[in-house]
Amino acid sequence: MPRQLFEQRLRELQDDILVMGSMVEKAIQRSVDALRNRDTTLSGAVVRDDVIINQKRYEIEEKCIHTIALQQPMAADLRVLVAVLFIANELERMADHAEGIGRINLMLGDEPLPGPLGDILEMSTRATDMLRRSLTAFVEHDAETARRICDEDDAIDALYDSSYHALMHEVIRSPHDMERITYLIWTSHNLERIADRVTNICERVIFMVTGQLEEINVSRY
Repeated sequence: MPRQLFEQRLRELQDDILVMGSMVEKAIQRSVDALRNRDTTLSGAVVRDDVIINQKRYEIEEKCIHTIALQQPMAADLRVLVAVLFIANELERMADHAEGIGRINLMLGDEPLPGPLGDILEMSTRATDMLRRSLTAFVEHDAETARRICDEDDAIDALYDSSYHALMHEVIRSPHDMERITYLIWTSHNLERIADRVTNICERVIFMVTGQLEEINVSRY
């Protein structure tokens, strides 16, 4: 594969990652919006559309493997392709968490929420913003921005703690509704895990740029 064609393939893979990232961001936003608005139809769409995101991941993997096989890249080029493979996997897992929130809303049905969403909405906003900026850092090979995004995971963890304690208070206040309140705890945990996976993406961006694998911000959960 000539160098010019190889560079074109790298650009295509970069674009594919951005498209997949946009799909995942939309899935997260829709899953939380559906929960807030008690919209089970939208939740069903989030669950069904997860297969499309899975297919996008497989498409990216196939392109990467084909490119590696034909080009046998070395050093920096290989790190980019490895980063693409890893990021596609992390994005697919984030979509699974969004699907999980969609399924939670379906389990809750048409009844009112059993407790306040509170910090769950802020977690969703912050996590999707972190995701968007992490992919910009990937495209721009910006290791410093990636490091700063990793530091923001602590704020998500703090929001998760706050959400957990508020919902446990609801369990104490309304023990008959414990199972349904637990579904909201699962929701906040899914969002906390999404932020962790953004951190994983940032670590791969740093590896892609520097060649050094580092564990930047270890999750407490």
